Amino acid sequence: MKIIILGAGQVGGTLAEHLAIEGNDITVVDTDALRLRELQSRLDIRTVRGKASYPEVLKQAGGDDADMLVAVTNSDEINMIACQVAHTLFRTPTKIGRIRAQDYSQHHDLFGNQAVPIDVFISPEQVVTNYIKRLLEFPGSLQVLDFASGRAQLVGVKAYYGGPLVGQELRYLRQHLKSGVDTRVAAIYRRGQALLPKADTVIEVDDEVFFIAAKKDIRSVMAELRRSEQPYKRVIIAGGGNIGARLAQALEPFYNVKLIDHNISRCERLSEKTKNKTIIINGSATDKEQLLEANIENTDVFCALTNDDEVNIMSSMLAKQLGARKVLTLINKTQYVDLVQGQGIDIAISPSQTTIGSLLTHVRRGDVANVHSLRRGAAEAIEAIAHGDKRTSKVVGRRLDQIDLPEGTTIGAVVRNETVLIAHSDVVVESDDHVILFVLNKKRIPEVERLFQVELGFF
Repeated sequence: MKIIILGAGQVGGTLAEHLAIEGNDITVVDTDALRLRELQSRLDIRTVRGKASYPEVLKQAGGDDADMLVAVTNSDEINMIACQVAHTLFRTPTKIGRIRAQDYSQHHDLFGNQAVPIDVFISPEQVVTNYIKRLLEFPGSLQVLDFASGRAQLVGVKAYYGGPLVGQELRYLRQHLKSGVDTRVAAIYRRGQALLPKADTVIEVDDEVFFIAAKKDIRSVMAELRRSEQPYKRVIIAGGGNIGARLAQALEPFYNVKLIDHNISRCERLSEKTKNKTIIINGSATDKEQLLEANIENTDVFCALTNDDEVNIMSSMLAKQLGARKVLTLINKTQYVDLVQGQGIDIAISPSQTTIGSLLTHVRRGDVANVHSLRRGAAEAIEAIAHGDKRTSKVVGRRLDQIDLPEGTTIGAVVRNETVLIAHSDVVVESDDHVILFVLNKKRIPEVERLFQVELGFF
């Protein structure tokens, strides 16, 4: 595909990296010449320096024959105008725009060909908020991803000493589970390296284990891999920006929430927004006395969500030292994420990696309902919808063990209507099934896409 990406920041740069690896024709537009040179030095892409909403700049970037425009600059207004220009002057088929302000995003009638012509709008802040909410729902999880409208979930956990399955082969997992509970281990990361799970794979202490199951069965499976944790009740959020404010509003009906922010006027606005359900504290999250006053030693989860990575890292380490049970830290610089996770920080969250799946869903060929980046982009989970029949499809009408999967790819589950079928060799794929696949080698993704493209005879 020929794709123009507007904005070379963390989200735009990460997206360019993902798509360039897969052989797409990528052009990145930004006003920052230094950032463009850095991207071009390590990726096989074109770059254009200029203002993303200018018609001449878009034309220079290849707007005349682009398949897709992805507007992810830091300005909502530039993103919207760029999509309007691409639609009016170039008739670009697909336009994706990042819209951060809730004042825009909550009015869905604003977007569409009869208004601002954005086909898909994404809000990284909302994506990250939802991501954190799912992590809090399952104490002990490293990553929680939804498939088939939440009917199936993929969960990553770290295997700890004392877990019933640690030191045992995966073939015994089903024997340990309660009657009616089923799961499949999709991937294991050991010392940073991906393993394709087999029946005789032995789970070791500190393995990151990714498994898929029906949502109702997630807790039962987690209990086999690690000690069960008590549900979270008390949450402290550092930072009242877009993400912190959204998270406080989302959590306050279910948790005791406190929010710390250094800006007094922002604290006053947040107090009105949260209707006094969240306790708003004006102060610094890196101040030991402030954290102690907020009762950090009895807090279940500390979420560092300011716009400053250094503040997030330092406040998280301080919170952990003072007794916070779990620490979640927002890290914008992706190169920091692996450095800090496990060093006093339980979960490091990269907004660009969390958001990337929302973008990739609309780039994939075939009927793809969901794409999620696994373990900070090291692998990918894809939810593809099967169409056709045995004559026109490479998957429909075939047992799972008859499907010719690319190397490093496994099927984790098939969702049929409301039923989650965990992948076993005798499951037969039917038309309209949602098939959830795991791709450890991202260079194989085009082959996975071709599996789910029906022959012309189907139409």
